[in-house]
Amino acid sequence: MKFLLWAGVIVAVIWMLRSKKANKAEAPKAKASAASTREIEAMLSCAHCGTHFPASEAVRDGSDRVFCSDEHRRQHVAH
Repeated sequence: MKFLLWAGVIVAVIWMLRSKKANKAEAPKAKASAASTREIEAMLSCAHCGTHFPASEAVRDGSDRVFCSDEHRRQHVAH
């Protein structure tokens, strides 16, 4: 009976170690696929402060000037 108990413990330990090893091997693949699906976004410079920011966050005025925030757009127009 002790033999069966020890055999079960050994099989469980081996199974856990193998599953842990398989998870580590899959993790880099998941990161690589997530990185490859992201698009590269253009960076713009604020006309007021010069800060660079993603184009999707741009605030535009009537002309083709871009700003990092609505506050900077208002300050730039006031000057």
